[in-house]
Amino acid sequence: METTLKKTTVDDSLIFYAELNKAEVRAAQRRLKAGTLRRIVPGVLTACAEEEWPAIIALHRTRLLAALFPGAVIGYRTAFKGGIPVDGVMHLSCSYNKVVELPGLKVVMVKSQGRAAGDQPMSGRNFYFPSQARILLENLTTSRGAIKKAMGRVAVEERLVSICESRGPDALNHIREEARELTGVLGFEREFNALNELIGSILGTKSAQLATTAGQAWAAGMPFDAGRLVLFETLAAALRETPMHQKASKTPTATARINFAFLESYFSNFIEGTEFDVSEARKIVLEGKLIDQRPKDSHDILGVFRQAINHGWSNQTLASGEAVLCQLQQRHADLMRERPEVAPGEFKDRDNFAGNTTFVSPINLRGTLVEASKLLPGIPPGMARALLSMFIASEVHPFLDGNGRLARLVMNAELTVVNACRIIVPTLFREEYLDCLRVLTRKGDPKPFIAAMQKIQQWSAAFDYEDLDQVIDAMKACNAFEKSLMQYQLLSPTELASDAP
Repeated sequence: METTLKKTTVDDSLIFYAELNKAEVRAAQRRLKAGTLRRIVPGVLTACAEEEWPAIIALHRTRLLAALFPGAVIGYRTAFKGGIPVDGVMHLSCSYNKVVELPGLKVVMVKSQGRAAGDQPMSGRNFYFPSQARILLENLTTSRGAIKKAMGRVAVEERLVSICESRGPDALNHIREEARELTGVLGFEREFNALNELIGSILGTKSAQLATTAGQAWAAGMPFDAGRLVLFETLAAALRETPMHQKASKTPTATARINFAFLESYFSNFIEGTEFDVSEARKIVLEGKLIDQRPKDSHDILGVFRQAINHGWSNQTLASGEAVLCQLQQRHADLMRERPEVAPGEFKDRDNFAGNTTFVSPINLRGTLVEASKLLPGIPPGMARALLSMFIASEVHPFLDGNGRLARLVMNAELTVVNACRIIVPTLFREEYLDCLRVLTRKGDPKPFIAAMQKIQQWSAAFDYEDLDQVIDAMKACNAFEKSLMQYQLLSPTELASDAP
C-alpha cells in the first residue's frame, strides 16, 4: 500500500518564528547560520535579497504586524485612513510606547488599552481593527512631536458629516453611545466631550462652533452633497476659462418662436422616452388634439411647449441662493401639473437613479441646490451659465420625474435672456448628449459636455424656423429624427448643401 507523506512547506519570502513549531524553528535557525536565510528583525527571516524587503513587508503587512505585535490594535491616524500606512508610518495601540523601524515601514506603538469592545480581529489573527467610535476618540487626542498620531477635530467633523449623510442621524447617536461606553476604558473623557459636542452640533441639539462648511450646513438644517459641489465647481472653472461659441436667436417672429418651441418640446420628450411621430405631436401641440390612448404623454409634450413659449418661463434665469428652491418647485409644478402621480412641485422623498448613477439624496438636495446656485453669479451669462444651470438641475435630479425636461428648460432660459439661440437636442444626438453627461458625472471631465453642447447649439441655429413643414423636412434630411448612430450621422443644413450635386 502506497503512503503519501504530507510535507509542511514554509514560504521562504517571509518566515516568522511565531508561526513555526519547534522543529521548524530549529531548521530555520540552521538555514540562517548557513546563510540561506537572512534576518529582517528578530523573529522574522527571509531568503529574498535586501532590496526586495520593503515590497515583501508591504505585501504581508497584516501577517507581519500580527506576528511582531500580538494583541495590538491599529490606531489613530492609521485606523482613520482604513488601516494603511500614512507617509510610511503605522500607528498601533499597544501596552507600551515604542518605535520600530522596518524596511519601508515605521511602526509607532502608542501606549493604550489593547482590544476593547467593538474591535475586530484582522484575517483571523490576534491583531485588531478598532471600532468607529474608538477611531474617532483617538483622533481627537492631542498630537505632539514630528509624527502626528491624530487627524484632529476638523477631520473628525468631516467624517461625522459623511456618516450622517450616508447612514443618517441614528448612526451618529449609535457612535456616541459606543464612545460613551469606551471612554472609561480608554481614558478619553476629554475626547468624548469633544465628540459629543460635535455630534450634538451636527444634529442640532448643541451649539458648538463647527469648522467645516458641510458641518455648518447640517447644523443649519441644510446639508449638501460635498462631492457634487466639487463637480459643479470643476464645471464652473472650465466654463470660466473656455471661450464659448454662441449663436444668436433664430426666432425673430412669433411664428418662428412657436415652431421652435414645438420642436424643442418634441425632441426633449423623445429623449425621456415619450415617443410620438412628429405629425402626432404636431396635432397635440398646435391643434390641441390629445391622443386618447396616451393622455399623460400628450400632456408632457404640452408642458414643455408651454414653458418654452411663455415669456414668463422662457426668460426666467436660475436664482442664486435659497430662492432657487421655490423657483424650481414652481417651474416643476407647472411643467407636470397634469401628472399628479409624480407629485408636481414637490421635491423627491426617495433616491432616484439613472443606470449606475445615484443622484443627490433627498436629505441633501435642498442644500446642494442652494450651494450650487451660488456659483451662478460668477459665470458669464449666456451659454456658460446655461450649461452650469442645466447640469445642476440634472445632477441633483430634485424631483421624482421630469428632471431632464426641466434641466433643458432651465438651460434654454439662460440663452433666451441674452437673445441667444435655444438648444434642441435631436433624437440622433441623444446618446452623445447622455454620454457626455455621464463622463462629467463619473469622471469629472467637463470638456466633452462643453464641446457637445456648443456643437448642438450651432446645429440648432442652422435652420430657418419660419415654416414648420420646411424645417421638419430639413431636419429629417439631416437625420435628426433617426435613432441609430451606427447607420446615420447627424448632418447640418450646410453639409447637406455642400453635398448636393
